[in-house]
Amino acid sequence: MSILRERRDAVGSWINTASPIVAELMSQAGFDFLVIDAEHSPVDLAQAHAIFQAIGAGNPGCVPMVRLPGNDYATTKRYLDAGARGVICPFINSAAEARELVRSVKYPPQGERGVGYARCNAYGHDIQAAVARANADISVCIQIEHRRALEQLEEIVHVPGVDGVMIGPYDLSASMGITAQFDHPDYLAACERILSVSRAAGLATGIHVVQPLPDEVLSRFRQGYTFIAYSLDITLLGNACRAGLAAIRQPQRES
Repeated sequence: MSILRERRDAVGSWINTASPIVAELMSQAGFDFLVIDAEHSPVDLAQAHAIFQAIGAGNPGCVPMVRLPGNDYATTKRYLDAGARGVICPFINSAAEARELVRSVKYPPQGERGVGYARCNAYGHDIQAAVARANADISVCIQIEHRRALEQLEEIVHVPGVDGVMIGPYDLSASMGITAQFDHPDYLAACERILSVSRAAGLATGIHVVQPLPDEVLSRFRQGYTFIAYSLDITLLGNACRAGLAAIRQPQRES
């Protein structure tokens, strides 16, 4: 069953490096899911294939996902063939776009995903069983990150085959003319509406807590979110380096 349909409090993270080692370490740490960011990072398809392998090696229970570069049939099926067990698609602004995503992800009769030998089916060895379980196992998550999507929100969340909704904080606030003003009343109202409407439709609802703030993650779960991306590899690494260096150099400045 897809991680979004389980509707448990799931904590994952984002992968923007092209490093299978980093991905393996993060999966070993115990994240429920890890998302390769193919929209904003330099990670390409071949690198994603290796990263999916590394996630599975580190922790078979960690769900490998991809944030797609866009809503493109040919690209989507290739990431799925490489081993993604969930997709997050940016900038879904209409029900028609959500239906196109489902068409790309689901095998017939629910969609039109092509069938071919690939890692997702043990390179052809497990093809019949893999196809039979794929539609139920693979998570389909749409990102609501533009004010245009708010205008069709009720229609979007009721598209069959969509399992979850994730808010894109930076892009959503930017589209509203209040970039990164996450305490702005208009942004807060938009998030509350997305949470309410998606939950009423029976969908999992997620958000990306970009800075590594555990208290904010816990607060989001209390608000009703059910899957949260906790920071990202480059931010976790950068923050740890800066904090460590600051602690090291502070005594030097005082001596």
